[in-house]
Amino acid sequence: MGAGHGHGHTHGHAEGRSDDRRRLWLVLGVTLTVAVVELVGALLSGSLALLADAGHMFTDTAAIVLALSASYVATLPASPRRTFGYHRAEIFAALVNAVVLLGVCGYLAVAGVRRLLDPVPVEAGLMLVFAVGGLAANLVSLALLAARRGESLNMRGAFLEVLGDAVGSVAAIVAGVVVLTTGFDRADSLASLVIAVLILPRAWSLLGDCVRVLLESAPPGVDVEVVRHHLMHSDGVVDVHDLHAWLITSGMPALSAHVTVTDEALAERGVGAVLDELGACVATHFGIDHATFQVEPVSHRAHEPGEAHA
Repeated sequence: MGAGHGHGHTHGHAEGRSDDRRRLWLVLGVTLTVAVVELVGALLSGSLALLADAGHMFTDTAAIVLALSASYVATLPASPRRTFGYHRAEIFAALVNAVVLLGVCGYLAVAGVRRLLDPVPVEAGLMLVFAVGGLAANLVSLALLAARRGESLNMRGAFLEVLGDAVGSVAAIVAGVVVLTTGFDRADSLASLVIAVLILPRAWSLLGDCVRVLLESAPPGVDVEVVRHHLMHSDGVVDVHDLHAWLITSGMPALSAHVTVTDEALAERGVGAVLDELGACVATHFGIDHATFQVEPVSHRAHEPGEAHA
């Protein structure tokens, strides 16, 4: 019997996190500055859409702080108690981001409906000035995060937060133009509702991704039956059972399996060669570098749970 274990590119993962942190620090400075400016603008103009965008930006500030904290925590080394380290901290940060986004949606929906029923005068000129400034800052933040948004749920959450801000600024600009040119104050309330509608599917999608990781579902694009089929075609393999695939954190898929191999193949090639072939199989076809296999000779099948009376 033998067990094999393969490790991914840990060094590259660490370098990626360092780059993520540099970008997040820059975005944090931009977002916090614009949030304060837009809050002042919302108070001066009376715009709900601008207030919603400012509130969303303050939420983003907290979310980015969480993302930064999680990124630093995730670099802490593994320990005998926490054998996978703190990689899941990134997932918890993304989960908090998603829940907060859903809360923002609820607030905007309630406040927007109230304003539709009871319109409040809006200083459209001031609203436009602050909204345009907010959009410009959001575009800078998006440019900083765009290159890394697919690297982790943590970075994806931060990117989606800032994208929501940009959409909110566009909605505020459109509403400001409508109020300025037509005097239709309800456009401001409608813009806040549009922001809520646009945020909701993003927040729900991010929440779903986090839950799938925490429930240790199979990684996206990995069908365990297809994995089993590939492993079964390795020389000498007669059975693959107790097969599990999951994500440790985004971008770090893992797999474990018990693989039954003929005694003749083990005698001829050795356990090491079999493990190398199995590891290469899942790495090449499924991008899984963190794999653990327990290789069992056919003669040992009677000792496996569920196999003794087969």
